[in-house]
This record gives sequence, structure tokens and C-alpha cells, in this order.
Amino acid sequence: MIGTTPHERAYIGPFFLFLAFLLFSELFGKLDVFSTHWSVVHSKYWIFPLQTAVCSWLLLRSRSLVTYRPVRGLGLATIAGVISLVIWISPQQWFGFAARTTGFDPAFFAPEGPGYWMNVGIRLLRMVILVPIVEEVFWRGFLLRFFVDEEFQKVPFGTFTWKSFGIVSVAFCFEHQMADWPAALVTSVLFNMVAYRTRSLSACIVAHAVTNLLLGIYILRTGQHGFW
Repeated sequence: MIGTTPHERAYIGPFFLFLAFLLFSELFGKLDVFSTHWSVVHSKYWIFPLQTAVCSWLLLRSRSLVTYRPVRGLGLATIAGVISLVIWISPQQWFGFAARTTGFDPAFFAPEGPGYWMNVGIRLLRMVILVPIVEEVFWRGFLLRFFVDEEFQKVPFGTFTWKSFGIVSVAFCFEHQMADWPAALVTSVLFNMVAYRTRSLSACIVAHAVTNLLLGIYILRTGQHGFW
């Protein structure tokens, strides 16, 4: 059974805890029929910071059980991250798709000053640091090897099989909105290739972080908060 060993829990625990917070946020938001207070109607503004803190704590607590390896192929990881960013924003930026302006509002607490920057800072911390680690540890660190052999620790990182490559590439899409599936598929393929080429989980995290950092900058510059 998956998740029965400490190493399995270290790889999959933060990811499923992250998803649990997302589900809780959706369910909690449905309580708006009972209250119009911002903490209910806009619950993500306190649930996501809590998610960031708790998931980060779990990652730190289990870090000794995850094999990250030093970053290799930094240039390749950076290029993959930039290409992924271009794929994500191309429908709105170059092909005339409707702008994605509905979403997280950086100015929710304040239009400027400490309240604004705290809100933006926590969101960027989640987007650029937490999400790349949580997702890459699960998708590339665990699942890409699990579908080679269920005793995934015996599988060297970066081992290629068509089965694991195909399953992870497609499954990654379902973590995202349907409109983002084409971009998510290309992104997953790119990050898989980084894993195969560098044999470094840290390189995959860097690629993902580059994409998210550039996307965060793009969001702040264009106001397309739906990408958050």
C-alpha cells in the first residue's frame, strides 16, 4: 500500500496535504450562505498562508528522507522553465484569448504598503518555493519512479520508461484547470526531460521555480490574476 513507509510518506505526504488544503478552501468557501465575512467569502486569503506554513513545516521535517541531489544542468533547467512560461501565457499574450483577470487580488488587504506586500510576498513564496518543491518531489521524485517499480527507492532518479513517462505527463494535467491542460502537458514533458537529462530532483525544482517566478512577475505586470 502506498504511503506505508517513512520514505513514501516523505515524498507523497506534502503533496496530498497541499491538495487537502485546496479542498478545504473550496468547501469552506461554500459557507458563504451563512456569513458574508471576508474570512468565509474569501477564505483563500488566510487558508493559503496556513497551507504554505504547514506544508513547508512538513517538507522541512521530512527533508532527510528525500534525495534531492545537487543541482545539475542549471542551464537546461532554466531553459525548460522559460519555455514552460511561454507556453502558459501564449494564449492570452499572443493568440487573443480572454485575459484572466479574475482571481487572487494582491490589493485585497491594502492597495499599497505593508498589507499589500505581505499579501503578495506570501503568495509568491507559495508559488515560487513551496509549489515547485511539493509538486516535483511527488511527480518526478516519487511517481516517475513508482511507475517503473513500486519499490521506487530502488529506481535511480531519471530512469526512463515509456509507461512512467506517459502516465506522469498526462496525470500532471489533472492537477490544473481544463483550460490549462495543453500547457500542463507540455510542462510535464519538459520537466520529465530535465529529470532524465540531469538525474537531479533539484534541477526539476529549479525549472518549476523559474516558470513560477516568471509567471508571478507576469501576473503583477499584467493584472492577469487568474494565473495565480
